[in-house]
Amino acid sequence: MVRSSFKHSHMNVGQRLWQISWSFVIVVSLTASIGFGMLYSAANGSFDPWASRQMVRFVGGIFLMLAVAVVDIHIWLRYAYPIYFISLILLLVVEFSGSIGMGAQRWIDLGIFTIQPSEIMKVSIILLLARYFYASRLEDVSRMSHILAPIILMAIPAFLIIRQPDLGTSILMLATGISMLFVVGARIWMFLLGGLAIVGAIIPLWQFVLRGYQKERLLTFINPERDPLGAGYHILQSKIALGSGGLFGKGFMGGSQSHLSFLPEKQTDFIFTMLAEEFGLIGGLLLIFLYMIILIYAFVMSLRCRSQFGRLIGIGVSTSFFLNVFVNIAMVMGLVPVVGMPLPLISYGGSAMLTLMFSFGLLLCVYINRDVQISPGAADES
Repeated sequence: MVRSSFKHSHMNVGQRLWQISWSFVIVVSLTASIGFGMLYSAANGSFDPWASRQMVRFVGGIFLMLAVAVVDIHIWLRYAYPIYFISLILLLVVEFSGSIGMGAQRWIDLGIFTIQPSEIMKVSIILLLARYFYASRLEDVSRMSHILAPIILMAIPAFLIIRQPDLGTSILMLATGISMLFVVGARIWMFLLGGLAIVGAIIPLWQFVLRGYQKERLLTFINPERDPLGAGYHILQSKIALGSGGLFGKGFMGGSQSHLSFLPEKQTDFIFTMLAEEFGLIGGLLLIFLYMIILIYAFVMSLRCRSQFGRLIGIGVSTSFFLNVFVNIAMVMGLVPVVGMPLPLISYGGSAMLTLMFSFGLLLCVYINRDVQISPGAADES
């Protein structure tokens, strides 16, 4: 799966490229190619408007991933905090002058293209927490005073993202951060205390934070049939399409629910439903199998890293990827409420694709530098 360790801490670009797990890159590319095919099908047999653009983004993402991978890991350690604060500033820009689309204010329009800072923040949080805890001892993490600062630094962007509104991304980002806190050794009582705080915040969130359509989604999740032509329409049509695919599906571009426009957002959030309708249970399981291979690669590369900073980055990227996949597939099956969560490498979208490839670049960087020891105070060295 992976090559033997390269023992030198100082490598040139060529040596770093040689150390990349190219089999991981191949699996990622194979998974993305399924997405290109589904976007071609979603456009009724045309590369425009989705498949061609997504291919260009993926090729750009590959170069971005390789560029991030060959950067010395000490650079990411040194600039983790600035990256977080730049991402936070971008979220504030969205708050006051962001571009509105589909009823949400989530984007910054740069003229040639738009960016979604909430996607960038998902990676920034991982770098932030890895930087904060890279030199922490177990006794440090057991103190609430040591945990409080990163919790606040997670809560601020989460609140801004909820206001966009984008409840799904904020929950995923917090869940990734919580998993990293667990890995560094935070005490169980801290998680219990956090759980009690969340329970206590449910009523204020419902009354003052959640928008009307978000409340409707939660009620629809409990009983989709309460409004089959309104709030429950999306999930009911998704279930119909999933069931109609059967074991082997209706064939490529043969899905009736998707191609007769019964299935909403077939190129983004509900693209897994279209795949399952056209290729059936077998097609859906094949895609899940590819995701499992990516996750195995990710966790193995993370755990082989000797530095705490690298391991935390790897675990954060792996967990975020898993949660993205799980929430999207569970959503289209009706197992969790409907949220705006794209399917990684498959759904159409620029910011999500490039952010994911950036995070995969960090994962490969961790693997390349797996034998590099990072001492306490290394972040402050020039």
